[in-house]
Amino acid sequence: MTNIPLHRYGIQSSRLALGCMPLGGGWNSDPITSDHYKQGREAVEAALSIGINFFDHADIYTRGKAERVFGQVLKEQPELRERIYIQSKCGIRFEDEAGPHRFDFSREHIIDSVDGILSRLGTEYLDVLLLHRPDPLADPDEIAEAFRRLRGAGKVRHFGVSNMGAGQIRLLQASLEVPLVANQLEMSLKRIGWLDQGVHVNQDAAREDIFPEGTLEHCRLEGIQIQAWGPLAQGIYSGKPLDGESEAVKKTAALVAGIAERKSTTREAIVLAWLMRHPAKIQPVIGTANPDRIRACADAERVELSREEWYSLYLASRGRALP
Repeated sequence: MTNIPLHRYGIQSSRLALGCMPLGGGWNSDPITSDHYKQGREAVEAALSIGINFFDHADIYTRGKAERVFGQVLKEQPELRERIYIQSKCGIRFEDEAGPHRFDFSREHIIDSVDGILSRLGTEYLDVLLLHRPDPLADPDEIAEAFRRLRGAGKVRHFGVSNMGAGQIRLLQASLEVPLVANQLEMSLKRIGWLDQGVHVNQDAAREDIFPEGTLEHCRLEGIQIQAWGPLAQGIYSGKPLDGESEAVKKTAALVAGIAERKSTTREAIVLAWLMRHPAKIQPVIGTANPDRIRACADAERVELSREEWYSLYLASRGRALP
């Protein structure tokens, strides 16, 4: 097993994680069906079969139904809980009678959210809790108090963030008694701003960069696990129809297919291996419930891409030369 930053905190996670957002059906109030429970069982079994022991949730996924489906899997296999790591996220609130769609890192909301998460999952603790998206009204001291209470009650063992830049992480960490262990960001062969921000230093192209400067470097220096959401880029490089896609996408997809054929593996494995080739030791969170697609990721850690293969994929995705 490749050593990754999470391991230093006693979280012996697999290199890949399974994102559980697709579980539970639609993002609505429709009831969970027997087919949804079956889908959950099969997704978890497929993940376990390729060595995945880390499962990523959020309280909003299919409006809580994803966690309920996963909770049923745990109820049917109670011995599974101590063999896996469960991460969930909170902080996003949908429009309701109290207000509009918003972010909420208030002490009360964080604590209440965790209680709801634990109830839906049917477990006594989370291994990791992430704050889902930055709340402009966040008070780091108030967040620290929520974390202190949750950790003291044994409800959450570790904490992290999602979609945050280096400055936001530093500000929050200054108020915390425990280290933030993860930062989950959208990263893939299609979503490459995290790379462009680095290679555009001292270039005119830097004016176009929106990825927060120094975020990857800060996480690496502080031992914060970088997790990639959307790492398979919604399948555009591994079989999804490419009608209407750019020439860069089509060229990249063809290149992925060619490398996969040469290495006798799947296109999913190549797409993930490209992310994992980066020295930041990124942990991809694969967001599919399709057992076949989950199993298609099995070779990701085994596949070795040369520097030339890695750059060929990067350049194809960029659709333009490096500076």
